[in-house]
Order: sequence, then C-alpha cells, then structure tokens
Amino acid sequence: VQLQASGGGLVQAGGSLKLSCVASGRVNDDYIMSWFRQAPGKDREFAAAFTVSRAYYADSVKGRFTISKDNAKNTVFLQMNTLKPEDTATYYCAAGLRTYDAVRNYRLSNSYDSWGQGTLVTVSS
Repeated sequence: VQLQASGGGLVQAGGSLKLSCVASGRVNDDYIMSWFRQAPGKDREFAAAFTVSRAYYADSVKGRFTISKDNAKNTVFLQMNTLKPEDTATYYCAAGLRTYDAVRNYRLSNSYDSWGQGTLVTVSS
C-alpha cells in the first residue's frame, strides 16, 4: 500500500486544518490507519489511530483532533481544530494490518509497514 498525505499548511493558533491520506490500494477494516507527527528536533510521535469503528488519540490532541476513515475512497482524514504552536510538525499517515499485536501497540511506529511522505503543518502564535 502506498500512501499520499496532503492538506498541511500555515495556520494561526486557534485555527483548523484537515489532512487527508489517500491509499493506492484498498485499506478496508483489515487495516489500522494512523497519523504520527514529528516536530523539528524531536522524535516521531503518535497522534491518532483508527481501527474498525474505534478512534484513539494521544493525550496532547484529544478533544481537538478527529480521525476518520472513508473505506470507499481508501482515505483517512485528520481534522485538527484549535491548533496550537506546539502542533507544528510534519504529519505522517501510516497503515498496518490489524493484527492482535498491532491493535495492542497502535502507538508504536513499528506496528505499521506503510508510510506516507509527510505533510508539514505550521502553527503561528
């Protein structure tokens, strides 16, 4: 599966952006789809995951970000509201088979075997 992320840009604090990630192949409920992010000088971190009908979020984005998935379009979205300067990062979408271990470890990057190229989100104060 190849992933193509888009939707990043420059936004003021308090604003919103919606990221999209289109998969080249079919990513049905057999896959976990997630977003990770990497701020300059920091390690990549988990942001949000979607598996079957459940969504999971990092504490830092909970209540502000919403992940959703459209199986018909092979696309996963990340709606980001009330953005903060600390949300500035390159955002990566990821896909992995929904195995037992992957569901338990959805926060770990090695649970995924397909990654998008990243889309930069910059939040100004």
